[in-house]
Amino acid sequence: MAKQDVATTNTKNDVVVLDANMFAQDAGKGLSAITQEDLALPFLKILSGLDDLPDNAKKGDIINTVTGQVYPGAEGLRCVLSMFNKRFIHWEARGTGSGAPKAMYAPGDPNIPKTERSAEDNKDYVVGGNGDYIDTTAQHYVVVLNENGFDSALISMKSTQLKKSKKWLSMVMSRNMKDGNGNSFMPPSYAYVYRLKTVSEENSKGKWHGWDITLEPENEGVLQDAEAYQKARSFAESISKGEVTVKHTDDSATENGEDIPF
Repeated sequence: MAKQDVATTNTKNDVVVLDANMFAQDAGKGLSAITQEDLALPFLKILSGLDDLPDNAKKGDIINTVTGQVYPGAEGLRCVLSMFNKRFIHWEARGTGSGAPKAMYAPGDPNIPKTERSAEDNKDYVVGGNGDYIDTTAQHYVVVLNENGFDSALISMKSTQLKKSKKWLSMVMSRNMKDGNGNSFMPPSYAYVYRLKTVSEENSKGKWHGWDITLEPENEGVLQDAEAYQKARSFAESISKGEVTVKHTDDSATENGEDIPF
């Protein structure tokens, strides 16, 4: 980044020039009280027909919910997978509650409510829960590789997109490398670059856009950027320590009375 000098005038009418070195002397000041709880982790979301589409965006494009950056769905984006986890998200009945999860459970949690699958919409409704339901949600924490830097974000997959998650994880688990002694090992998830695009899909309930995930062909997908690797590794460590806060909202979409199975 080019150095920007800002000229100001003090009380003695002497010109003081601000530059990066002066800002560096106060590095971090004013930010000490900010924690991950105060920051919003962006989601990467596929735009649907019910979204307010930004200028030059269309259904099937991908949006960063914090920065507002839009990626054309046909072109997609490049990212590395820092970490994956699965969560069972407890939502209150449609049209009720705050729009935030009622509870969130990790696999094996004994407090996960008993559910029954509805043949009508294939949702897992809480037994005796007055319409409450549980969404099985695959959470992919990624670092997006942009031309001008990196963005940490979360891709949340549920319903029909769970099979896309399984495909992605299968690709991750099938990777292997050899060390200097010729011994094979499984590299970290963030050692490879993936291309995420969107494709049109449909079932008996309607049409929508879903994820299309492939390994980047260049360098057999192996990440070459050391800075991006450090960013992805640090992101993974922060997630493991519980320092990353995810704030889900109920974005279940309906169109013509039918559920769109995102």
